[in-house]
Amino acid sequence: MPREALNVLGTPLITCSIEPLTGWFRDGCCRTGKGDAGVHVVCARMNESFLEFSKRRGNDLTTPRPEYGFPGLKAGDRWCLCAARWQEALHAGCAPEVVLEATHESALEFADMADLKRHAVL
Repeated sequence: MPREALNVLGTPLITCSIEPLTGWFRDGCCRTGKGDAGVHVVCARMNESFLEFSKRRGNDLTTPRPEYGFPGLKAGDRWCLCAARWQEALHAGCAPEVVLEATHESALEFADMADLKRHAVL
């Protein structure tokens, strides 16, 4: 039996978003597994600054892609981000807010807890 997924606070991982449906497994949770090269474990609340940054970096998250069941994101949506992309956005000064309770503990392999807390959704 697999152990329960934990968040960066050491408590059970909660759902990041059902609408839009997010997560590597498209189950609403920021968990990772085989084949997830991006390690989609940071539950972030999108903002215009980050969405524009991501688009400039080659990952347009705003344009709907119906062929993949992707509705396109807007400011305020929660989404499971690649841990390295969140860290990259942090260094660029445009990291989105983070939902700590919905951010998988493996995010700590990429980001410092202090940085995540500074960007926590309150």
